[in-house]
Amino acid sequence: MTTLPEIYAARVADGSLTGDPAQEAALPEFERIRAALAAPVRKGLFRKAPEPPKGLYLWGGVGRGKSMLMDLFVDSLDVPARRVHFHAFMQEIHAAIHKARKDGVEDAIKPVAKSVSESVRLLAFDEMQITDITDAMIVGRLFEKLFAAGVVVVTTSNRVPDDLYKDGLNRQIFLPFIDMLKSRMVVHELTSDTDYRQDRLAGAQVYFTPNDAAAKAEINRIWEELTHGRQESLTLHVQGREIELPRFHNGVARTKFYDLCGRMLGPADYLALAEAVRVLIIEDVPRLSRQNFNEAKRFVTLIDALYEARVRLIMSAAAEPEMLYVEGAGTFEFERTASRLREMQAEGWGER
Repeated sequence: MTTLPEIYAARVADGSLTGDPAQEAALPEFERIRAALAAPVRKGLFRKAPEPPKGLYLWGGVGRGKSMLMDLFVDSLDVPARRVHFHAFMQEIHAAIHKARKDGVEDAIKPVAKSVSESVRLLAFDEMQITDITDAMIVGRLFEKLFAAGVVVVTTSNRVPDDLYKDGLNRQIFLPFIDMLKSRMVVHELTSDTDYRQDRLAGAQVYFTPNDAAAKAEINRIWEELTHGRQESLTLHVQGREIELPRFHNGVARTKFYDLCGRMLGPADYLALAEAVRVLIIEDVPRLSRQNFNEAKRFVTLIDALYEARVRLIMSAAAEPEMLYVEGAGTFEFERTASRLREMQAEGWGER
């Protein structure tokens, strides 16, 4: 049977990965879990089921390879497992709890946790972060039931566990969840100095005009490079609205201009988007004018949110930034947007 260190070494040998000592140091923790889950379970009338292995909380800076390692790990498993962005998982949990309550269930978390635990032996979460009080209020009881049912949890995060929900409202209620994570999971810091996501974009063109077949081909190449050909959907729920990102993986999202600016979205929506992604690819930005003034206003708001959050932007557009909006109300204000679009093209921009 092939181990995780062997899989990693083979990828380095064939050139699909660059060897990194910090990543290699994390592999034994993944292998520990893989081997425990792969071990045959001896069944008998009086034989007690073995304790599940401790999970893994892998944290470190953006672009260090945490999600890539988790993908290698999940792909190596022969047990029911699910890999999902933590934010998307919590949205599903909220929806399931809401349905259970509508059905008259008194303790709605109980059947929801039972449904999850019956479907998987391992949950792999990408980018665990908790900023919402509704998440903070339910994760403790939810994870307590998942752990009690024997579900193993592996997660990546940019934060050490003690910094989860930092400065959040009523944080004292959340603290037992942190203690639970640290007792049920091995906490391992990925200490690499290299931001591979930035390295892949180093020196690369990130603003494409004209918006032609060549631009499309280059954006396809960048997308494949950043996501390794994987994608899932991510739906953001903001004040009763849904923002669906059907193409998302490892903090990278790809969307069309009109999907974000052709709808009645506002600052709260764009702030939620900027919080959820690290790299955003926006395609098919048209020339803007008084004929599409509302779309232009939303685009300005979107760029402001991405700029303040230092999200890496890759874009295809009908014109250079200074020529995107040249007539109509707000042309003076758009000069700032054009300036920000120029600044966001600089190599290394977006490093946190």
